[in-house]
Amino acid sequence: MDKRTVANEILLEEAAALMLEGREVTFTPLGNSMLPFIRGGKDAVRLRKNPSVAIGDVILVRLPGRYVLHRLIHMDGDRLTLMGDGNIAGTETCTTGDVLGTVTAILRDGKEIIPGDGRFWRRLLPIRRYILAIYRRLP
Repeated sequence: MDKRTVANEILLEEAAALMLEGREVTFTPLGNSMLPFIRGGKDAVRLRKNPSVAIGDVILVRLPGRYVLHRLIHMDGDRLTLMGDGNIAGTETCTTGDVLGTVTAILRDGKEIIPGDGRFWRRLLPIRRYILAIYRRLP
């Protein structure tokens, strides 16, 4: 299979359209905001449009001028708060209408990993800085 690099705006707009048709999409995200669970540029993610989202889901959302693939950490009605697993501070807010899809699998080294709800990892937020520092130094 050939690998191709496509601008986020083009790739993710097409992915959103396919998910609205009920199809699953797979792509390789970039960046380190979801470390250690999704390695940017190495792991691929499979997403599909779900009728609802739950705390702990990893979701793709469209924000003004950008797309974000982060974990849902809080819900207040239609208002959602997201945070990357690889982040130690900072959140994004959006509405359920901004959600394009939910990660159903992480594809790593030929294996399919079903994402959990990240409950344990979210509780480690106070010491996440140190865990991520060690992780980033591993070969």
